[in-house]
Amino acid sequence: MFNNKTVPGGAMKRTAWVILALTFLGACREERAAPEPVVRGLKVHEVAEVERVQTRRFPSVLEPSDLTVLSFEIGGRMAEFDLDVGQRLAEGDMVAQLDPEALRLQVEAAEAAVAQAEASARNTAETLARQQELLQRGTTTRVAVDDAKAQADSAAAALLQAQKSLESAEENLGKAELRAPFEGIVNSVDATAFATIGAGTPIATIYSPDGFEVSFSVSFDAATELVVGKPATIRLADRPDVTLPAVVSEIGSRADTVSSFPIVLRLEDTHPLLKAGMAVEAAIDFPLPAREGYPIPIAALIKDGQSGSPGDAQTPAQAGVYVYEAGSSTVTRRMVTVGGIRENMVVVIDGLAPGDLVASAGVTFLKEGQEVKLLGSEG
Repeated sequence: MFNNKTVPGGAMKRTAWVILALTFLGACREERAAPEPVVRGLKVHEVAEVERVQTRRFPSVLEPSDLTVLSFEIGGRMAEFDLDVGQRLAEGDMVAQLDPEALRLQVEAAEAAVAQAEASARNTAETLARQQELLQRGTTTRVAVDDAKAQADSAAAALLQAQKSLESAEENLGKAELRAPFEGIVNSVDATAFATIGAGTPIATIYSPDGFEVSFSVSFDAATELVVGKPATIRLADRPDVTLPAVVSEIGSRADTVSSFPIVLRLEDTHPLLKAGMAVEAAIDFPLPAREGYPIPIAALIKDGQSGSPGDAQTPAQAGVYVYEAGSSTVTRRMVTVGGIRENMVVVIDGLAPGDLVASAGVTFLKEGQEVKLLGSEG
């Protein structure tokens, strides 16, 4: 009976110990399975380089530096011609032609007039010579000689005028052809075939492929910082990898709109891709609002919309960045003042100091006070 009473009690104890052991093991497993906090690696940019200028960019359109209007010096009827905008012309290439038939008739009429004037001049000269001989013999009068001389002089003048008219007609016949004065590209075609035009009527405009410029307007403050000859850079909108040097060639002294002054940049170099009408971006360096600033990557700016301001002409822009704190291996959010942009960097004029480590990648995944592991810095 003793065994019958003690066995169930022992079994219960053993069962309880098993349950406790399983519970303990399960707790251990849960403790081991609990994820440890992840320490994110942080790539930083060390604030060191001092920048004293900001780059401002202006959209514009590529324009020819000089447009040459081609026209005939004489009027007439246009012949058939084939000319397209964008067509490249070599020096001396035919641009357009007037119908030469009417001009040839004018030449033939002038030739006939010259022949008639030559005959008249010969006859009057011979008459004058006979009258002078008769006067020496005493068989004519001085009045008859004077009359013969007047007629000879008049015939000689008529011959000279006829010869000039022939030269003019022949010259006009040569002007029936309009040729390119230099190697250029057709910018516009302003006439149609078989139309009757007058002297000086525009037929086409061409420009040199080696001369381009861009124009845009800037504020008064920006205009006062510019001088003729200041360097600039032109970038093609469709091919951002193509950049060309330029200089300020004109600065408007009178605003075209309220507080907006026209500026013209002349390209210093050319490129086979350049064509009039292409969209471009002009970049010019201006002094910073402050004496100096520090460039940091654009990717370092926090873009969560919770702080910052775009700024305007009078107030610099504000933005947030994360700065690495070496003592605690954490990041701290800091507001900075942006004075401008230079290439792919923003120039901070307040809020940073040399030696600061600014988060330059993965900024979206950071938060105030987050522990991080420093990966390295970029200068």
